[in-house]
Amino acid sequence: MKIYRANILFTPTPKAFEVIEHGYVAVDEKGLVQGVYQQLPDSLQAEPVVDFGDKLLIPAMCDLHVHAPQYRNQGIAMDLELLPWLNTYTFPEESKYKDIRYAEKMYRRFVRDLWRVGTMRTVAFATIHREASCLLADLFKQAGMGAMVGLVGMNRNSPDTLSNSVDEMVRDQKALIEHLQGQDLVRPILTPRFVPSCTPEMLTAYGKLAKEYNLPVQSHLSENRSEIAWVKELEPESTCYGDAYLRYGLFGQTPTLMAHCCYTAGEELRLMKKHQVFVVHCPTSNCNLASGMAPIRTFLNEGVPVALGSDISGGHHLSIFQVIQYTLQISKLKYADSQGQLPFLTLSEAFYLATKSGGSFFGKVGSFEPGYEFDALVIDDNDLHIDNYDLPHRLERYTYLGDDRQIVKRFCRGQEVEEPRV
Repeated sequence: MKIYRANILFTPTPKAFEVIEHGYVAVDEKGLVQGVYQQLPDSLQAEPVVDFGDKLLIPAMCDLHVHAPQYRNQGIAMDLELLPWLNTYTFPEESKYKDIRYAEKMYRRFVRDLWRVGTMRTVAFATIHREASCLLADLFKQAGMGAMVGLVGMNRNSPDTLSNSVDEMVRDQKALIEHLQGQDLVRPILTPRFVPSCTPEMLTAYGKLAKEYNLPVQSHLSENRSEIAWVKELEPESTCYGDAYLRYGLFGQTPTLMAHCCYTAGEELRLMKKHQVFVVHCPTSNCNLASGMAPIRTFLNEGVPVALGSDISGGHHLSIFQVIQYTLQISKLKYADSQGQLPFLTLSEAFYLATKSGGSFFGKVGSFEPGYEFDALVIDDNDLHIDNYDLPHRLERYTYLGDDRQIVKRFCRGQEVEEPRV
């Protein structure tokens, strides 16, 4: 048993923080939380305690939508919309991952920077390249960080340097599945890039893989008005963009993540609720690419699960704390735009999306409730002038003003995670 003492904050529900000032969390040998206490019970009095003093102890961040091979491009080409941005910058960069030496150099930096910003669980797009995708999964395993890695399929409206046939996708996807067999901290996820880049034959093949291997699925949905119109041309029999996935077995038949959903409403919203498809909200990317403002309050009101994603490199920063900031700010713009009909999100709600809600895609992750895997960050916010602030306000100040320099410890599934080698 390991016992940690600190100022503990987490969100069992979105409504409010659970706050235990100078409290204790007990973690068993499997890395599972056994309990959180204001005072240690008699049964634990003899156990050694790691005391973090006045520091904050919070659940680690979860990033449920990030393009690992776009890592080098973050912060550039922010003056383009989605489709020109893909063709001019993104596809050429992703094509480089055929070179395993380049892939290793960049993926090592990527994993190290996820560690740096406190993200212990990641759902990542890789590329079409089998060797590089297996390497990315290996780097997560070596680091001791949880991840789902997706080998991408794309066989239409894509450059020749970044296209794979249906047979190649199936072969390479099965190779990645076999490569990760027996792993539970790092797992595969099926990743058709999006409908415009996948023929019906490829989408059908993905649906068969999802059913055969009971694998989760990730893709993009209703990010941009031009993209939505394009899908309507490519899949005229579908009632909406979401239905274009549903018809191929890729919309909740197994656990499913759909990034963006800026214009999801009506029939598409109904299907997401019915099939419990996750919205992955990527507000930094939605702003940078002029995509739109996702109606997160509407999703929550309708019971659609929501998580957060950095969406590098449409998003400009890997930090989910920055994504929390944008999530709150965009919700306030939606509030103003709706003339007060859609209440803006609170800090506890946004924090819940970044931790327990996103973590639920991995299992019991993202909270300090009994039975949850102990993914945690220790924050030393002393240099943020914390005098006379209560603990929720200290966390709020860190969220807006802090960075990786204040993160002094990182844990994943009960194990301290050291800085990965670059």
